[in-house]
Amino acid sequence: MPQSPIKFKGSTFTLFVVYIYNHEPEIVFAAIQNKLKQVSCFQIKNIPVVLNIEFLNHEVDWKKMKQAILATGLYIVGIVGCKEIALKKVMNNIGLPLLTETKKHDEKIDNLINFNEKSFNKTKIINMPIRTGQQIYSRNSDLVIIGNVSSGAELISDGNIHVYGIMRGRALAGISGDHDCQIFCSSLAAELISIAGKYWVIDQIPKRFFCKSASLYLKQGVLTIQKLN
Repeated sequence: MPQSPIKFKGSTFTLFVVYIYNHEPEIVFAAIQNKLKQVSCFQIKNIPVVLNIEFLNHEVDWKKMKQAILATGLYIVGIVGCKEIALKKVMNNIGLPLLTETKKHDEKIDNLINFNEKSFNKTKIINMPIRTGQQIYSRNSDLVIIGNVSSGAELISDGNIHVYGIMRGRALAGISGDHDCQIFCSSLAAELISIAGKYWVIDQIPKRFFCKSASLYLKQGVLTIQKLN
């Protein structure tokens, strides 16, 4: 056991970023509530989020804005997009920490993540590993990863998710509420698996399926796993 009672260590976490475009707390509250009803994976309470406020050009009652967002069940862990010195002071006064975004993504990876959705409305295919800290979202389509998915990476899809490699990160399929979606992994070692809001963390995955090929689906609303032949 180390002599010190604590230890500081760098790590990487995947967080949702909420972009705020309206200066009225009531409108923002209603918009978030509406979005949470649409996206089943947010049924988990106290989801940590980062607020991006770079698009706000109006004066905002930030105390009321903070209260409105917290009232939705989201938990604010930081602020990005805050450039004005006076506004930074306001954030500090109401207890919202300022974060600095790091932009070290490989240009080739960015192009893969942000390519034209309309051309791939059936299946989004990415032919490379997904690294720690990356988040891939497949809107209105299935998602196929040909490569390993590192711990701390996140796959999000309105449809099915296929991983032809080791799945160590988080996979959330059917996030718009489609209970017929499935997740397929050639080697399952995920931190979190979710289908239409029903989820398992790594400790809940049956040990006999760990690092094995498997498919996951909902059976009468219950997350179910079976060997993938």
